[in-house]
Amino acid sequence: MFTHLATGRHLAALVIACGLWANAQASPLPIDSLPLQADGEISVLPAGTHTGNFVLETPIHLRCAPEAVLDGGGHDNLLTIRAPGVTIEGCTLRNWGSNLTEMNAGIFVEPSATDVTLQGNRLRGPGFGIWSDGTRNLVVENNQVEGDTDYRSQDRGNGIHLINTNEARVLNNRVRHTRDGIYLGNSNNNLIQGNLMEDLRFGIHYMFSQSNRVIGNTTRRTRTGYALMQSRMLTVEHNRSEDDRNYGILMNFITYSTITDNFVSNVQRGQTGDDSMIKGGEGKALFIYNSLFNTIANNHFERSNLGIHLTAGSENNRISSNTFAGNEQQVKYVATRTQEWSVEGRGNFWSDYLGWDRNDDGLGDVPYEPNDNVDRLLWMYPQVRLLMNSPAIQVLRWVQRAFPVIRMQGVQDSHPLMRMPTTHLIQPTQETH
Repeated sequence: MFTHLATGRHLAALVIACGLWANAQASPLPIDSLPLQADGEISVLPAGTHTGNFVLETPIHLRCAPEAVLDGGGHDNLLTIRAPGVTIEGCTLRNWGSNLTEMNAGIFVEPSATDVTLQGNRLRGPGFGIWSDGTRNLVVENNQVEGDTDYRSQDRGNGIHLINTNEARVLNNRVRHTRDGIYLGNSNNNLIQGNLMEDLRFGIHYMFSQSNRVIGNTTRRTRTGYALMQSRMLTVEHNRSEDDRNYGILMNFITYSTITDNFVSNVQRGQTGDDSMIKGGEGKALFIYNSLFNTIANNHFERSNLGIHLTAGSENNRISSNTFAGNEQQVKYVATRTQEWSVEGRGNFWSDYLGWDRNDDGLGDVPYEPNDNVDRLLWMYPQVRLLMNSPAIQVLRWVQRAFPVIRMQGVQDSHPLMRMPTTHLIQPTQETH
C-alpha cells in the first residue's frame, strides 16, 4: 500500500511540475525582471546571455550592451511589446520559437503598442523575425534579420511581417534566409525603403494593401523579387532586382499603381515549388497578371529569359520609356486585343528593334511588333517548338509579313525609342553589407 501511495505522490508531483513548466512557457516575464541598468531615461541590458521570454507592458527605451544576448529558449515570442512608445535598440536576439501557427517571433508588437521603434537590432531564429499586428506608426530601421537554414524555406517565418499595420516605416534593414523578406497584408500608408533582401522566397510581398511606397530596395537570389498582389495605389520606384529567379517584379491584380525607375537584371528560370504563378515558366523580368490602370515607365529590364509577360485581361496600362535589353524573348502577350505601348508619342527602347530613324528625332519610323501568329502558335502548343527552324514555320512567318490582313492582334509600340532612356539606372551591383 505504501508503495502505491509513494507512486501516486510522485505522479502528482510530476503533473504539478509539468503544469508549472507549461505556465512558465505560456507566461512571459516582465522586462524589468532582467538586470537592467539606468542610463538617464534609457534602460541598458548588460553583457551576458539572458534566457527567457519577456513582455514590455510599460513604455521603455531598452538598449543592449554590445555583448548582451537575449535567448528565447527555443519557444514562444522572445519579446512581446504591449505598451506604446517602446524603443528596442542595439539588441541581439536569438533562438525564439518555430511555431508559425502560434506566430512565434523574435519581437511581437501587439495592437496596443503604437509608436514603437525597433532600431539596430540583430535577430536570428526559425520563426518570424518581427511581427507587427494591427498597430500604427511603427519604425523598423537598420535591423538585421536572419532565418534558420536548418528549416525548409516554407517552414521559416517572414523576416518582417506587417499585418493590419498602418503608417509604418521600414527602412534600411537587411533580411536573409527567412521565408519572405518583408510581408504586408491589409496594411496601408506604409513606407518600405532602402532594404536589402537576399536568399528568400519573395523579397517584398504585398497582399490586400493600398497607398504604400516601395522605394530604393534591393533583392537578390530570391524566387520572386517583388510579389505585388491584390493591392492598389502602390508607388514602386528606384528598386533593384538582381539575379532573382522566376520573377523580378510580379503584378497580380494590381490597380492604379505606379511602377517607375526600377532596374531588373538576369531573372532566370528557377525551382518554383508551389510558388510559381505558371508552372515551368521562364524567368520573367516583369509579369503582369489581371492588372489594370497602372503606369509602368522608365524601368530597365535586361538579360532575362523573358522581358515582360502580360496576360489575363491586363489592359489600360500606360507602358512607355522603358528599356528591354538583351532578353532572350522580349514580350509574351497572351490575349486577342491590340495593346499600344507608347504614351503621347513616346514608346520604349527594344534592343532587337531593326527599324530606322530617317529624321533623327530619336523615334523609330516603323512600329515595333514583338510577336506574330507563329509566336502565338508556340505559346498555345509548346511541342511545335520542335519545328522552329523548319521550312513550314519559315513559310508561315513569310506569309504573315507579306499579307498583314492575317496579322494577329497583340502588342504594338508605334514610337519605339532609338536610344536607351534608362542609362542612369545602370550601376555596379550593390555591395553586400
